[in-house]
Amino acid sequence: MKNAIKCCSVVFFAMALLAQGPPPGRMMHGGGGPWGAFMGAGPASGTPVTGAPYTAVQTTTFQETLANGTTITRQNETKISRDSSGRVRLERSFTPPGSANARTSVVIYDPVAATVSVLEPAKQTAFSRALPSQDAVQHVRGQGHSRPGETVNTENLGTQVINGLSATGTRTTTTIAAGTMGNSQALQRVHEVWLSTDLKVPVMIKNIDPMNGNTVTQLTNIARSEPDGSLFQIPSNYTVKTQAQGMRGHRGGPPPAQQ
Repeated sequence: MKNAIKCCSVVFFAMALLAQGPPPGRMMHGGGGPWGAFMGAGPASGTPVTGAPYTAVQTTTFQETLANGTTITRQNETKISRDSSGRVRLERSFTPPGSANARTSVVIYDPVAATVSVLEPAKQTAFSRALPSQDAVQHVRGQGHSRPGETVNTENLGTQVINGLSATGTRTTTTIAAGTMGNSQALQRVHEVWLSTDLKVPVMIKNIDPMNGNTVTQLTNIARSEPDGSLFQIPSNYTVKTQAQGMRGHRGGPPPAQQ
């Protein structure tokens, strides 16, 4: 049962991986959320980006200020590699809550083989399944429309050079009217995306959220060279468990990223 749940989660991680960022009204939080964790793949259309290989480190910094003034800051890093065929590898090391041992998780999105896989190096195990259909990808993105009591405004921020890449910026401000959720005053959430014109991925995403804290996610150490092809292959000594594609029973958006 756990394996089935895990494989289902991978599929929706892949959907999020295809997105530029969370749609209006669905702000990422908790250190990045799925869109923060997988912002390095490609455009929101779900079409793989080919002919633009690179490697980079994605850093997400989450900050929350408590009522007594205490500030909580967390940071995580994900290594991202994309080859000329549009295949993407995401490698992240993290320490699960309550554990003193760090773990490494790898996700390989392969539009050539039409599969998405999650690798567990510690167990030498891989879970793999077919990529979801375009309809399923659009269904996930379509869940971010404004809700009753919310007003969404989007503005163009122009072009800037960020971390060595030319990027165009878009800011989406969601205003939640007073009384919508018991709030005595109106609240504003701000989601800002800077999209590289060359790599077709966000190089920076900023979120200001008075209820869930603020996050800044950006790509650093960007190298525009072809990564080693072995990064996108499941090692031959791994046990591969394949799941059939079946997504009709899913409800709601993608699951939260591992913290």
